[in-house]
Amino acid sequence: MKKKILGIVGIRSKSTGLKNKNIKFFGNKPLVAWILRAAKKSKYINRLIVSTDSHVYAKIAKKYGAEVPFLRPKKISTKYSDEIEFIKHALSFLKKNEDYQPDIIVRLLATVPFQKTSEIDKVIN
Repeated sequence: MKKKILGIVGIRSKSTGLKNKNIKFFGNKPLVAWILRAAKKSKYINRLIVSTDSHVYAKIAKKYGAEVPFLRPKKISTKYSDEIEFIKHALSFLKKNEDYQPDIIVRLLATVPFQKTSEIDKVIN
């Protein structure tokens, strides 16, 4: 049976250091597009979602091939929110609404635009 491998990128709209950093253009694409592109090419990731609190960010993520099955609640979208909170929220949502439970979760960072697909696959393997 093929493993369900979920790639998840978290991008909140209220960046404190650099406003809207995750959607600012870096080269010819928004910053988040780079990691989405690398993840989409993975041999292993068979579902890629973005957890965001913003309709604007969601639209951009979808344009670059990610699913955005929900908007993240504001209460777990602050600069004080722990990473694990949005991951737990995503898993809970997917289980409850889609009966989807991944075998492996791969946390991908929008702020690492030079992440190579081969590196992602090596970690999963």
